[in-house]
Amino acid sequence: MSIDPAVYARLREIADQLPQIPGIGKVEIADGEIMMMMSPVKKHELAVIRIARQLNAQLPQTHPGHIAHPGADLEDAGLGRLRNPDLMVFSEKVLESDQPALLPHEVLLVVEIVSKSNPKNDYQAKVHDYAAMGIPFYLIVDPRTGTGIVHSEPGYTSRKEFAFGDTITVGPWTLDTSSLLTYA
Repeated sequence: MSIDPAVYARLREIADQLPQIPGIGKVEIADGEIMMMMSPVKKHELAVIRIARQLNAQLPQTHPGHIAHPGADLEDAGLGRLRNPDLMVFSEKVLESDQPALLPHEVLLVVEIVSKSNPKNDYQAKVHDYAAMGIPFYLIVDPRTGTGIVHSEPGYTSRKEFAFGDTITVGPWTLDTSSLLTYA
Protein backbone atom coordinates (compact mmCIF):
# COMPACT_ATOMS: atom_id res chain seq x y z
CA MET A 1 0.00 0.00 0.00
CA SER A 2 1.38 3.40 -0.92
CA ILE A 3 0.54 6.81 0.48
CA ASP A 4 0.18 10.23 -1.07
CA PRO A 5 3.65 11.42 -2.14
CA ALA A 6 3.14 14.81 -0.45
CA VAL A 7 2.21 13.13 2.83
CA TYR A 8 5.27 10.89 2.63
CA ALA A 9 7.53 13.86 1.84
CA ARG A 10 6.22 15.67 4.92
CA LEU A 11 6.71 12.59 7.11
CA ARG A 12 10.25 12.22 5.76
CA GLU A 13 10.96 15.87 6.54
CA ILE A 14 9.71 15.43 10.12
CA ALA A 15 11.65 12.19 10.59
CA ASP A 16 14.84 13.88 9.41
CA GLN A 17 14.37 16.67 11.95
CA LEU A 18 13.68 14.50 14.99
CA PRO A 19 16.22 15.17 17.69
CA GLN A 20 18.47 12.36 18.78
CA ILE A 21 16.61 11.04 21.81
CA PRO A 22 18.62 8.79 24.14
CA GLY A 23 17.41 5.20 23.84
CA ILE A 24 15.84 5.65 20.42
CA GLY A 25 17.71 3.45 17.98
CA LYS A 26 15.92 3.88 14.66
CA VAL A 27 13.34 6.01 12.93
CA GLU A 28 11.16 4.39 10.26
CA ILE A 29 8.12 5.40 8.22
CA ALA A 30 5.36 2.95 7.28
CA ASP A 31 1.60 3.10 6.84
CA GLY A 32 1.60 6.88 7.06
CA GLU A 33 3.26 6.90 10.49
CA ILE A 34 6.68 7.71 11.91
CA MET A 35 7.92 4.97 14.22
CA MET A 36 10.75 5.29 16.71
CA MET A 37 12.32 2.08 17.97
CA MET A 38 14.29 1.44 21.13
CA SER A 39 18.03 0.90 20.87
CA PRO A 40 18.81 -2.79 20.42
CA VAL A 41 20.22 -4.97 23.19
CA LYS A 42 23.72 -6.42 23.20
CA LYS A 43 22.80 -9.90 21.89
CA HIS A 44 20.85 -8.26 19.06
CA GLU A 45 23.95 -6.32 17.99
CA LEU A 46 26.17 -9.38 18.41
CA ALA A 47 23.95 -11.28 15.96
CA VAL A 48 24.32 -8.43 13.45
CA ILE A 49 28.11 -8.47 13.82
CA ARG A 50 28.40 -12.24 13.48
CA ILE A 51 26.18 -12.44 10.41
CA ALA A 52 27.92 -9.46 8.78
CA ARG A 53 31.31 -11.03 9.39
CA GLN A 54 30.26 -14.25 7.62
CA LEU A 55 28.70 -12.39 4.69
CA ASN A 56 31.67 -10.05 4.28
CA ALA A 57 33.99 -13.05 4.10
CA GLN A 58 31.97 -14.48 1.17
CA LEU A 59 31.06 -11.31 -0.75
CA PRO A 60 34.44 -10.89 -2.52
CA GLN A 61 33.75 -14.22 -4.25
CA THR A 62 29.99 -13.88 -4.85
CA HIS A 63 29.58 -10.11 -5.33
CA PRO A 64 32.89 -8.23 -5.57
CA GLY A 65 32.57 -4.65 -4.34
CA HIS A 66 29.58 -5.43 -2.12
CA ILE A 67 29.43 -5.21 1.67
CA ALA A 68 27.21 -6.38 4.50
CA HIS A 69 26.62 -3.21 6.48
CA PRO A 70 24.35 -2.22 9.39
CA GLY A 71 22.76 1.13 10.08
CA ALA A 72 21.84 2.45 6.64
CA ASP A 73 18.34 3.57 5.72
CA LEU A 74 16.33 1.91 2.94
CA GLU A 75 13.73 4.07 1.23
CA ASP A 76 10.95 3.44 -1.25
CA ALA A 77 9.18 6.78 -1.55
CA GLY A 78 6.69 5.31 -4.02
CA LEU A 79 5.51 2.87 -1.35
CA GLY A 80 5.84 5.50 1.38
CA ARG A 81 8.39 3.43 3.28
CA LEU A 82 11.56 4.31 5.14
CA ARG A 83 13.12 1.30 6.85
CA ASN A 84 16.36 0.85 8.73
CA PRO A 85 17.19 -2.86 8.50
CA ASP A 86 19.62 -4.31 10.99
CA LEU A 87 21.90 -5.37 8.13
CA MET A 88 21.90 -5.06 4.33
CA VAL A 89 24.07 -6.31 1.48
CA PHE A 90 24.74 -3.73 -1.24
CA SER A 91 27.51 -2.28 -3.38
CA GLU A 92 29.93 -0.20 -1.33
CA LYS A 93 29.90 2.31 -4.20
CA VAL A 94 26.32 3.44 -3.37
CA LEU A 95 27.66 4.99 -0.16
CA GLU A 96 29.50 7.53 -2.33
CA SER A 97 26.25 9.11 -3.55
CA ASP A 98 24.54 12.07 -1.92
CA GLN A 99 21.16 10.35 -1.61
CA PRO A 100 20.12 10.02 2.05
CA ALA A 101 19.05 6.37 1.84
CA LEU A 102 19.64 3.25 -0.20
CA LEU A 103 17.08 2.42 -2.86
CA PRO A 104 15.52 -1.05 -3.07
CA HIS A 105 17.16 -1.94 -6.41
CA GLU A 106 20.57 -1.40 -4.76
CA VAL A 107 20.00 -4.02 -2.03
CA LEU A 108 20.49 -7.78 -2.40
CA LEU A 109 19.63 -8.87 1.15
CA VAL A 110 18.04 -7.41 4.26
CA VAL A 111 18.48 -8.97 7.69
CA GLU A 112 16.30 -8.23 10.68
CA ILE A 113 17.08 -9.43 14.18
CA VAL A 114 13.71 -9.76 15.92
CA SER A 115 13.34 -7.48 18.91
CA LYS A 116 11.73 -8.47 22.19
CA SER A 117 9.34 -5.54 22.02
CA ASN A 118 7.83 -5.70 18.51
CA PRO A 119 8.28 -9.07 16.75
CA LYS A 120 5.14 -8.60 14.65
CA ASN A 121 6.87 -5.81 12.72
CA ASP A 122 9.62 -8.14 11.42
CA TYR A 123 7.33 -11.11 10.72
CA GLN A 124 4.46 -9.29 9.03
CA ALA A 125 4.94 -5.65 8.06
CA LYS A 126 8.54 -5.96 6.92
CA VAL A 127 7.92 -9.21 5.03
CA HIS A 128 5.27 -7.34 3.08
CA ASP A 129 7.38 -4.20 2.63
CA TYR A 130 10.62 -5.88 1.54
CA ALA A 131 8.75 -8.15 -0.88
CA ALA A 132 6.93 -5.14 -2.35
CA MET A 133 10.27 -3.34 -2.70
CA GLY A 134 11.66 -6.28 -4.67
CA ILE A 135 14.50 -7.10 -2.26
CA PRO A 136 15.67 -10.57 -3.41
CA PHE A 137 16.35 -12.05 0.06
CA TYR A 138 15.05 -11.33 3.55
CA LEU A 139 16.56 -13.12 6.55
CA ILE A 140 14.72 -13.04 9.87
CA VAL A 141 16.75 -14.07 12.93
CA ASP A 142 14.74 -14.52 16.14
CA PRO A 143 16.82 -14.62 19.34
CA ARG A 144 13.60 -14.93 21.38
CA THR A 145 13.08 -18.48 20.08
CA GLY A 146 16.44 -19.43 18.59
CA THR A 147 14.90 -19.75 15.13
CA GLY A 148 14.66 -17.84 11.87
CA ILE A 149 13.29 -17.73 8.34
CA VAL A 150 14.91 -17.20 4.94
CA HIS A 151 12.51 -15.52 2.49
CA SER A 152 13.38 -15.61 -1.21
CA GLU A 153 11.98 -15.76 -4.73
CA PRO A 154 9.85 -12.94 -6.12
CA GLY A 155 7.27 -11.94 -3.53
CA TYR A 156 8.93 -14.24 -0.98
CA THR A 157 7.09 -17.29 -2.26
CA SER A 158 9.91 -19.43 -0.84
CA ARG A 159 10.21 -19.60 2.93
CA LYS A 160 12.72 -21.81 4.75
CA GLU A 161 12.73 -22.05 8.52
CA PHE A 162 15.81 -22.87 10.59
CA ALA A 163 16.97 -23.26 14.18
CA PHE A 164 20.08 -21.74 15.71
CA GLY A 165 22.88 -24.21 15.12
CA ASP A 166 21.83 -24.97 11.54
CA THR A 167 23.97 -24.06 8.55
CA ILE A 168 21.66 -22.21 6.18
CA THR A 169 21.74 -20.99 2.59
CA VAL A 170 20.63 -17.45 1.82
CA GLY A 171 20.92 -16.95 -1.92
CA PRO A 172 24.57 -17.59 -2.82
CA TRP A 173 25.74 -17.33 0.80
CA THR A 174 26.11 -19.95 3.51
CA LEU A 175 25.69 -18.95 7.14
CA ASP A 176 26.53 -20.94 10.26
CA THR A 177 23.97 -19.96 12.88
CA SER A 178 25.65 -21.82 15.73
CA SER A 179 27.26 -18.60 16.99
CA LEU A 180 23.89 -16.83 17.40
CA LEU A 181 22.61 -16.45 20.96
CA THR A 182 19.10 -16.35 22.36
CA TYR A 183 17.94 -13.47 24.55
CA ALA A 184 17.20 -15.78 27.49
